[in-house]
Amino acid sequence: MAAATASALSVRSWLALLAAVLALAGAAVLPASAFAQDTSPANRLFVQAMQIIRQADATYDVQEESRLLKDADRIFNEIIIKYPDSALAVQLVTNQFVGDFDFFEFRARVKALVCNEALSSLCFLHRISDFLPPVEAPVSTARWDWLSLAVAYHHLGDTARAREIMAPFVSAVRRGVTSTDAGEDLFVSRALALMGQTQLALEITRQFPDCSTRIYNLADIAKAAAWRGDTATTDRLAEEAKQYAASHACSWELGLVAQTLLRAGKEAPARTLFLNTVENQFSRFQEKKGDCCPPELAVAAADLGDPNLALRLLRTVQEDNPWTVPAVLGRLSRRGNGALAAAYTEQMDDPDLKAEALAELIDAALTRNDRAGAEELMGRLKRLAADDRERRPVLLAQRAKAERVLYNDDRWRATFQTALNVTDRASNFIRRDAGAPLLAALVRIETGLPMLD
Repeated sequence: MAAATASALSVRSWLALLAAVLALAGAAVLPASAFAQDTSPANRLFVQAMQIIRQADATYDVQEESRLLKDADRIFNEIIIKYPDSALAVQLVTNQFVGDFDFFEFRARVKALVCNEALSSLCFLHRISDFLPPVEAPVSTARWDWLSLAVAYHHLGDTARAREIMAPFVSAVRRGVTSTDAGEDLFVSRALALMGQTQLALEITRQFPDCSTRIYNLADIAKAAAWRGDTATTDRLAEEAKQYAASHACSWELGLVAQTLLRAGKEAPARTLFLNTVENQFSRFQEKKGDCCPPELAVAAADLGDPNLALRLLRTVQEDNPWTVPAVLGRLSRRGNGALAAAYTEQMDDPDLKAEALAELIDAALTRNDRAGAEELMGRLKRLAADDRERRPVLLAQRAKAERVLYNDDRWRATFQTALNVTDRASNFIRRDAGAPLLAALVRIETGLPMLD
């Protein structure tokens, strides 16, 4: 009897213990259940998006595939925005795998939809971005090529993509991590100005006291203002650059100041500053008392219409600064010295540089209404491309640039596509080096302006 009573008590104790455990388990399970209810809409949306992607994978219709993938992308964005506390949103926003689904690869696929129109400029831009070396994370160097890409996206209509590329560079400059010992921001302010952010560009520029950063940035911001027709800002910044150069003894940048004054319509002070600078810098070099001139001085000489001096300066600076060759020759040709500029190209050995110079001369000839001269130069450029057994992508891009201004139709697109195809098949070394020149050529074609050269 006692044993039976003890056994009953043992059973009751065990049942009580079991009830307590179940109660505790229930208390523990409840929040998880509530959490599942909170995140189930995100899960349902994710399943819906995956079903749409499978539909996209199964269709042969390009337009239908594009529509479906964009619908799925919209749903993923909805998950991130409406359910940011869910684990799923965290996985998506950090580009993690969800099961075997690679969200980063999916986003790349959505971006590549622009190439459903293979000859569109946005497709060209997307392909060029694949050639550029990736940006390190976090950003520690202000990269000219990626900043140019941001400017290109802005002017081709994808402002969201432009801001996405640009924002980390702006943040890095504000933190000071992209500064060199000289304090340079390396094109960030200039890119901002070309994207219409003049005030922000000036705020960043005025934080740097060194002559190079301050004057170069002021000059480029003034140039962007002039392209927009904002003469008041151009005039104000030209005067600011002149005063800053004078008060801080900035001698190497005076050629750039002269160009900026001329752009603002101040030809007399521009010419005076230029002549004084040439007398000081070029004469010292000829007397072997120092380095010669900044490359901008040769460009300023061409802008001011002194062909002999411009070519003398060009011969002096072009080896270290090859970009000056098309810049100087194009300016000389626009001011009526087309034959002299064309003759100069005959002595050039670098096919890419020669092609760029010829493209500039074609544009200049058309500016002077010299159609026959432009056609003759185009013939030279075509022969140069035909003789190029290496199929240089940059040379082909320069031909496309010339075709755009000469024919004013879309035949340039096939040439530019060929340049991209050649780059695709080239070595990694060539792909890396071709990306930025191809980008510069495309921006020039689409805007008619050199932008972030």
